[in-house]
Amino acid sequence: MFRSVRHMIYDLIEWRSQILSGTLPQDELKELKKKVTAKIDYGNRILDLDLVVRDEDGNILDPEQTSTISLFRAHEIASKQVEERLQEEKSQKQNIDINRQAKFAATPSFALFVNLKNVVCKIGEDAEVLMSLYDPLESKFISENYLVRWSSCGLPKDIDRLHNLRAVFTDLGSKDLKREKISFVCQIVRVGRMELRDNNTRKLTSGLRRPFGVAGTFGM
Repeated sequence: MFRSVRHMIYDLIEWRSQILSGTLPQDELKELKKKVTAKIDYGNRILDLDLVVRDEDGNILDPEQTSTISLFRAHEIASKQVEERLQEEKSQKQNIDINRQAKFAATPSFALFVNLKNVVCKIGEDAEVLMSLYDPLESKFISENYLVRWSSCGLPKDIDRLHNLRAVFTDLGSKDLKREKISFVCQIVRVGRMELRDNNTRKLTSGLRRPFGVAGTFGM
């Protein structure tokens, strides 16, 4: 509902600027005002607000100058128009859902869920742990990297994510399932000094990314 209301507000802002510009011909201006009032009435309906009764030109009817019967008939017409719009929106959404389901059925996709528990590799400095999927026969990666920054203390740099280091490799289609082999590769990049044994403060460097290790599982 929030997205629907947001889109309607954007439309109303755009149409309001067109009306205030004063550049529209009278016939286009009249049609645009009808679109604005129809959009407002539709938004009030989905938000369970009061229905505003209008005349043919979109102007609000004055109950002091309009008979009860005229108000009732105008209310009936407005309610019918809003209900037709709601049914039209519902039908369009159902068609979109059906097409989306058919598309997914024609091109199935799969996902791989990864939960990183710990890094039991003595690095000595901060590190970056990169995980990805790799095709060893084609010698290329078939996914993006899932990156976790690991501190020299043996814990994630973002301590709030402790025990919550999860990733999902998505959009693995039938083409990927037909691959003879898929490897899950983990790369470790050390971030810090050029050499771990470099204790000379005059030569001390920091923030350098150096390959440290790699591991993988095969035959997935």
